[in-house]
Amino acid sequence: MSLSLAERAEAVLRCGDGRAKAALSRAHAAAWLAARDGSGESIEIGRATPPDQPARPDRPELLAPRDVPRRRPGSPAGRIALLHAVAHIELNAIDLHWDIVARFTDIAMPMGFYDDWVRAADDESRHFGMMCDCLESLGSSYGALPAHAGMWRAAEDTKADLMGRLAVVPMVLEARGLDVTPGMISVFKKAGETEAVAALETIYAEEVSHVAYAAKWFHFLCGRENSDPKDVFHALVRRYFHGALKPPFNEEKRAEAGLPPDFYWPLAEQQSG
Repeated sequence: MSLSLAERAEAVLRCGDGRAKAALSRAHAAAWLAARDGSGESIEIGRATPPDQPARPDRPELLAPRDVPRRRPGSPAGRIALLHAVAHIELNAIDLHWDIVARFTDIAMPMGFYDDWVRAADDESRHFGMMCDCLESLGSSYGALPAHAGMWRAAEDTKADLMGRLAVVPMVLEARGLDVTPGMISVFKKAGETEAVAALETIYAEEVSHVAYAAKWFHFLCGRENSDPKDVFHALVRRYFHGALKPPFNEEKRAEAGLPPDFYWPLAEQQSG
């Protein structure tokens, strides 16, 4: 009997090795998308029991954000550290997108909701692989440096709140990636590291769709409750997000993803004032 989508999501969450997690993620995404276009075996949404914390490799060592060493991005070691940080973000993103599939199956959602997050998880799996390839081409690897221990905090805080999850993870944290990635691309262009430039440009282009998925389904849920999306977003970010929303904002890419300035500027002003 074919595994349900929720069971497939849980299997990814319980896989500890980074490369194996990404490969399993891609395999389950391909099976789901084949089922959806009629070329594969039918797969039910089903139910699962996702872990509170996803399985992780023994390395990298996870440190509090203040304890992660800071390196100048202009140096070779600094550029490796930057790629390592992005790889860590992408590995967490694989789990975040599968977790949203597995954790909220008690909420009736259109099939397109699952299609979007499976595609997002597949994207993040490719992104993680690209970052690992870049690191290895520079003589390093994922796990060689310490990494941020707080990446899963937003998932823990919102594990019982789908709208909170959409607001904080894609619409705040992933949207932040749209703000900072152009600067990272510039660092690697100056260094002539074309493989990293190509990988980061791919990530930058594709992350817009993940923020857009969240904005779409956040508005859908607000519409179902006849509530104002902007007001609900502000309330949820104030409840669940720890720290300030930091300008400058990439207003063009955020707008492309369905995030108008009146969603995030009042939060930045409120939290930094």
